[in-house]
Amino acid sequence: MGEEKALEKKTFKFRLWQKVIIGMLLGILFGHFAGKDASILKPIGDIYISLIKMIVIPLVFFAVLYGITSLSDAETFGRLGLKAVCIYFCTTVFAVTTGMVFANIFKPGIGVELPSGLTGIVTPETKSLISIFVGMVPSNPIKAMAEGNTVQVVIFAFLTGFSLITIGDKGKPLRDIIVSATNLMFKMVGLVISLTPYGVFALMAHVVGEHGFGIIGTLGKFALVVCGALAFHYCVYGIVVFLSGLNPFIFYKKMTNAQMLAFATASSKATLVTAMSDLRNKMGVSKQSASFILPLGASMNMDATSIYFGICSVFFAQMFGVDLSLTQYVIIIFASTVGSIGAAGFPGGGIIMMGMVLSSVGLPLDGIYLIIGIDRFLEMLRTTINITGDCMVTLIVDNMEGTLNKKIYNDVDVATSEKATL
Repeated sequence: MGEEKALEKKTFKFRLWQKVIIGMLLGILFGHFAGKDASILKPIGDIYISLIKMIVIPLVFFAVLYGITSLSDAETFGRLGLKAVCIYFCTTVFAVTTGMVFANIFKPGIGVELPSGLTGIVTPETKSLISIFVGMVPSNPIKAMAEGNTVQVVIFAFLTGFSLITIGDKGKPLRDIIVSATNLMFKMVGLVISLTPYGVFALMAHVVGEHGFGIIGTLGKFALVVCGALAFHYCVYGIVVFLSGLNPFIFYKKMTNAQMLAFATASSKATLVTAMSDLRNKMGVSKQSASFILPLGASMNMDATSIYFGICSVFFAQMFGVDLSLTQYVIIIFASTVGSIGAAGFPGGGIIMMGMVLSSVGLPLDGIYLIIGIDRFLEMLRTTINITGDCMVTLIVDNMEGTLNKKIYNDVDVATSEKATL
């Protein structure tokens, strides 16, 4: 009897991220051998992406609202929010600068020609910096939710949550409803995420079958520069964690589950629940930090997207033979910082804001179509870095607040969990 139980315990069980990787690899192989016929799986991938988009807005709204209402008072809200926003802003500016430095050192745009026939196919939506700022405040929160404007939803959730904690006990019934609604959203996200291996299989099969690997070879240098800049920034996170007095290798190890999920889904919002769970259960981050700072970061802090904007701006300038001035570099930093905030939290959002960044310094938008073929692969990497940065800032702020459970953090054998805990 005892031996049978021992055998049961030794039975290997694939984790979600392992299933996702298997699904991705099988999808690549299927797409390679099936070619154009792999497009038959596209509807499955489209349904999966639609499910992610479906849960993004209610998840962000209730996660941010719950995080704010879980704080004890308005003073705590202001202190945590100020620290988080300041760190997020600094890492974003550093990220854009990193991207531009890498692009200027390795010059990926030199010698690349814009393929004929791409000019004028579609004109991406572009927005001015002023319109971005003005557009952050919703005139109609219901409309903002319907249109999927995550920044406006966050602003509305902020105002609602702040007002709720200022009325004290009078708001307790509503806070109880928010907790229940947040649990409901977490459960719904869990159900959608459980379908990730199948969605990723379909998506990768279609992408590889449709585009192949030819475009990756054409833009190989560009892709390598992006990967190099992302890898450098990933190491910077470890340095920051080390300087805060924590072991960075433990942080990296305990981020694996959330990182693999982010890589597969290419959506930091879809990874939010898993990341919150890992921060609390595996790293010892307090409930108030995990519930407030992380959703905030997932909605406004996208370091890897900022790196990508910086590299693409210089890449296109090199490709079109445009010499950027110091003033234009400063504008790119500012535009990329704002643009990364405005980028949507689901696949493809960065391409829209790319138009705003390029137009801010007068660069042609035609080059965007050259990178669309490999953007999906790079977006998976960018999302992985984005969620890692969000978790890093949450960890650092919680440590600064003195609420981090270092015993749990330093326990490398702590039980892993794929369920969120409120």
